[in-house]
Amino acid sequence: MTRHLPNDDDISAFRQALQAAGVRRIASNQADLGKPKRNSDAQEARRRAAVESSTTQTSGRTSDGRVEAVRPSEYLEFSVPDLPWRTFSQLKRGQTVWQAGLDLHGYTLEEARIELESFLRDSSAQGLRCVLVVHGKAWGSTSDFPVLKSHTNTWLREWPSVLAFCSATDVDGGTGAVYILLRKRGQ
Repeated sequence: MTRHLPNDDDISAFRQALQAAGVRRIASNQADLGKPKRNSDAQEARRRAAVESSTTQTSGRTSDGRVEAVRPSEYLEFSVPDLPWRTFSQLKRGQTVWQAGLDLHGYTLEEARIELESFLRDSSAQGLRCVLVVHGKAWGSTSDFPVLKSHTNTWLREWPSVLAFCSATDVDGGTGAVYILLRKRGQ
């Protein structure tokens, strides 16, 4: 089979068609991974709101009670019973694009709970479908298990807008982070 090489008229017609369609030359040869940049203003606003609300309210929607300790490298997963297998499978393979992220490193347990609640509330209000939360897997200074990871595992199971969550793929933090699938508005 011989390959047909376009002539100059064909190339010119093709370029004109691209130009008429509004196609522009790519400025960079690097792929856009679709990961949003951190919005420090939004994060700072959430932090301020969390601090202000914590003075009047010490307990939120999520549990402050006992949690099941998980190992640092343990894979986390949860889904509501009626979630389609394919949807959960795509989430577990990292094929559901996350639209916002939260890093809980450096927070105390109470600050992390408030920040997570605020983040989930904001994400649901914005109609986001999938978010990423980095909880880390470091052991607590007074515990023999990863405190934030264990509590995040418990808190997310209790949050009403969470349909599913699972440990992230290695590129997004592995067992130190979770993808969270949120309920669509009105669902």
